[in-house]
Amino acid sequence: MIIVTGTKRSGTSMWMQILIGAGFTYIGEQFSGRWEQTIKAANPDGFYESHLRRGIYYKTNPHPKTGAYLFPEQVQHHAVKVFIPGLVRSDRAFITKVIATVREWREYESSIRRLYAMEDDNRRKEGKDDLVPLRMPGALEWWAENFALVRDIAIRRYPVHVQSYEGLLAEPQRVVRDVLKWIGKGDADTALAAVKPEHRTQHRPPSDSVEPEIAAVFDEFYAALHAGKGLTAPMLEKLNQTNELVAPRIAQWQRKLADDARRRRAIKAELKGQPPPD
Repeated sequence: MIIVTGTKRSGTSMWMQILIGAGFTYIGEQFSGRWEQTIKAANPDGFYESHLRRGIYYKTNPHPKTGAYLFPEQVQHHAVKVFIPGLVRSDRAFITKVIATVREWREYESSIRRLYAMEDDNRRKEGKDDLVPLRMPGALEWWAENFALVRDIAIRRYPVHVQSYEGLLAEPQRVVRDVLKWIGKGDADTALAAVKPEHRTQHRPPSDSVEPEIAAVFDEFYAALHAGKGLTAPMLEKLNQTNELVAPRIAQWQRKLADDARRRRAIKAELKGQPPPD
């Protein structure tokens, strides 16, 4: 598959729209569930997500509801959005090429906060205050996922094009044509219509959510990805050292999130008159 990956709010939807405009067969819906009524403002032209956003592996293929199975040879040139944690767990046989989009961490932090606020407001309007989930701080989530992406690329060595969100908006003609040439197919002229800089809502707002020395490494990491020149050995060493500092915080939050997920499952089970889950 042609996998579009990244964190949420990093340009994955725009890349799906680009590939759809270029003529690729795709997997996903413009708006899933009630998203068109609840969070359309976050992505007016659609999200194009599917159950595969969490990965192409035994829990999603065959389809958990229909039982339909995707064979690697049948979907080599299908476009699909798979967020970074899902890419990491995806079966290597399904990865034809990967377009990885990355956004500056402060912009991500602000943008994801805006999306979550929309989701949570709608839950509260529906009287579901107790089902508003706990969320990991955006800066930590950005680091955890992008560090995992770089590690996965290094280990599994699939063909990948890493592209910054701001670089795409700054030079859409060059970037879109280069990526489609790299893939080997697709109409760039029609694809370019999907690039809409006016939909950008965040422009590097200030943030003090991590210490200045950690923020400096985040900045250096992003700058290297934005430049598209690869990561040097000294840079990789600095990333590993920073991850040793940040990983315990992320692990602590992951435990909190797991506890909160169990709490919400218990509430949902009670509302349905079912016994609490294990």
